[in-house]
This record gives sequence, structure tokens and C-alpha cells, in this order.
Amino acid sequence: MSRSDFKRVIAESSYVFIIGVAGDSGSGKTTFTRAIREIFGEDLVSTITIDDYHRYDRRERKELGITPLVPEANRFDLLEEHLGDLKAGRTIQKPVYNHDNGKFEPPVPFKPTKILILEGLHPFITPKMRALIDFKLYVDPDPDVKRAWKIKRDVERRGYSPEAVLREMTERKPDFEQYVAPQCRFADAVIRIAFSKYGREASEKRNVYHVTLCQSKLEKSIRDVDLSIDLFGLLSLSQRDFMVEFTVEEIGGRAMGALTFDGELNDAVVKKLEKNIEIQTQVRPIDLVESGAYLTAGDMAQLILAWRIVNRRIFIESTPVTAGEQAASTGNGGCECGRR
Repeated sequence: MSRSDFKRVIAESSYVFIIGVAGDSGSGKTTFTRAIREIFGEDLVSTITIDDYHRYDRRERKELGITPLVPEANRFDLLEEHLGDLKAGRTIQKPVYNHDNGKFEPPVPFKPTKILILEGLHPFITPKMRALIDFKLYVDPDPDVKRAWKIKRDVERRGYSPEAVLREMTERKPDFEQYVAPQCRFADAVIRIAFSKYGREASEKRNVYHVTLCQSKLEKSIRDVDLSIDLFGLLSLSQRDFMVEFTVEEIGGRAMGALTFDGELNDAVVKKLEKNIEIQTQVRPIDLVESGAYLTAGDMAQLILAWRIVNRRIFIESTPVTAGEQAASTGNGGCECGRR
């Protein structure tokens, strides 16, 4: 496949590329696909939240004494049907769940874009859903980070009290560990987030976290990839703490490369990285930070993850993979995500 204009190739292709992002409520799932949204734009990228496929509204769940993490509380049969329709380019009547009042609203027409992001608690819960998803990401923040994020979100945006948020998290924890955390064994990449080694204040005040991107081995990659960090810029321009570390970890019975970042890097240090991703993919411009600003460890993880997803999309275009082949290639085995 010619990559002279990859965005045009995607726009003209009949293939609908689905990215699945799994993780608990308030775990930062949307954050780590931001780069894909910015690179390709809203004309090519859209999002579906699995919360829309709850079977019961908030009042009904309370009466039944169940959480939305329980598979039976969701309409996975309808979601499977809709994903199949979207993959085939057909418009669906998508259900709508209103988080403000916990009730369902009338379904709305939803037409698939060429890149579709599926976010929620259970995107990898059934074999059929896994087979329809082209790239699988699991987001796994440390419990302390998740607690802080969820309190902030639910208090500021959903009107809960801090006490109510903590009570709900305690009630949900067994279901999370049983039904959500094990899905990490199917992921192509796992993102782990902890408070910065440079202090919790750096995380809360400047969004600086200790971020680990765990990735399975690439079966195919774009030729002559150069994902360089400019050491000259690092030594001469950076005036803030930063660290990078690479280890090999076992996740779900698989050896995965774990690339860890912490701190902040001046944008000049990673401009070469952005430029090389542009050259290799012919997707331009990739410019996720303002000149003179600093990239956080999370920004770095986003950028590398975006390259990984683009790489997968290029090779799906050049050598189409059937749903059966995708299902056969998914992993199995135990999972350590969410178990600390």
C-alpha cells in the first residue's frame, strides 16, 4: 500500500478500524487515545461508550442490588450486533445512557467513521467483540490514582459527594476484580499510571505521572522506524526532572516490553520523535504540544501508543485480517492487571 497520503487512504477505504479501550470507570481511558483523535480529526474518528449498552438504569440497578460491572447488567448481544453493523459501514440506532440522571434517552442514529473508538468496562468480554476489535488497549491506574481521579470527576461533573464516590468504589471493587481486570490478558497494550516519583504534588498540580506502556511484540512494523529521543536536547534544554526505563514484564502469560516514563520533557527533545512518526506514516502534522512547552510522561506514552496504532492500521490495509484470524490471535491465560 502506498503511504503517500495515509489519511486520504483511510478516508477512501471501506475498512472500519476499531480501537477498544478497557478499564474501570474514571481510569483515564479517553486520555490515551487523544493523540489518535488529534492526528486524524473528528471527520475520521468517533467514539462509542459501552455505558450506553447498560441493560438497567441507575434506579433499576439499585433495586436489583447489582453494579454495571456485572455482565448480566449489560446488553452485549446488542453491542455485538451493532459492532458488526458498524464494521460493515452500516448506520445503527445507538442507545443513549445519561450519566447526569442515570436514565436512558431515545436511541440516536450513529454512522461509523473510518476509525471507531469503543470505550468502557467490557470491550473484550466476549470472543465476538474481541474479534471485531483491531487494537486493544487496557488502562490500569494505581488504586490511589484511580480513587483521586474518580472523586474529582464524579464530584465536579456528576454531582456526587466524595463519601458517595468512595462508597460506590468499595461496592464495585469485587466486580471489577472479577469481570473487568481479567480483560487485560487480551490487550495489545497496557497502560499503567502511578503518582510521580517526584511527588504526588507534581501529579496533582502539573499532571505529571509515572506512566508505563506495556506492549506485546510487533509482528510487523514500518520499515526503518526511528523513534528517537534527542539526547542533545535532553542535556541542554530540559530543566525539569525526567526518567525513562525499559523492563520486560509478564502480563497474562505473555512477555511484554514495559517502557516507563516519569517527569517532563521540553518539546524540543521529542520533536524528532514526532517528525519521524510523520515521515514513517505520512500522517501530518503530528504536533501535540505547543512550542516551548513541556511534555509529560503521559504525553510521551500517548505519542508512542499512537504510532503503534497507526502501524497496525497500515498493515491491516495492506494485508487484511479476517475476524476469525483476529479471534485466533487473541491471548489467553492469567492476568495480573488490577491485582497489586
